[in-house]
Amino acid sequence: MSIWIGHGLRPEHRTAAALLYWQAFGGKLGRVMGPEPKALRFIERVMSERHVITAFDATGQLLGVIGYRTHGGSFVGGDRHDLAAVYGRVGAAWRNACLAVLASDQEARVMIVDGLAVSATARGMGVGAALIEALCREAQARGYRELRLDVVGENLRARALYERLGFQVQRRSDSRLTALIFGFHTAFVMARTL
Repeated sequence: MSIWIGHGLRPEHRTAAALLYWQAFGGKLGRVMGPEPKALRFIERVMSERHVITAFDATGQLLGVIGYRTHGGSFVGGDRHDLAAVYGRVGAAWRNACLAVLASDQEARVMIVDGLAVSATARGMGVGAALIEALCREAQARGYRELRLDVVGENLRARALYERLGFQVQRRSDSRLTALIFGFHTAFVMARTL
């Protein structure tokens, strides 16, 4: 299969990209961001087309996305006002508190992966690896020294992919709070020097 890499997100692919993102992270975020129709509306509302690299097949079908976060913004961000627009004031308040548990500081010389999502039909075909390599080149071209990501401890397939592509575990964190809110206990911070 031919894979075409593009920078940014075309307006006609916003809905498909939001769905890919939700399919990849809904299992982790579902308790907080559900129900699905509202989660999809929120994701599509806050996605930044400037903080993403996309993969397409020869027909132009979206195969996958890799979002990233820098000091200049993130792929899927948003704030309490965006949450309130979709979930109402009360729903936004408790969701904002829960999402704060996942927040991490942004270091100046580090680009952070803000979600890698590949369509179910394209998994195992090299799309994820192509997106990661494209993001590594982008980060290096922008002067970043490191590409960093978080991976849930139970996601062994993703961790194996990242290790194969040169990422190494920097630290492990175990949290009863993330287990209670999001359903995962362990997370690894992994990084690749550029």
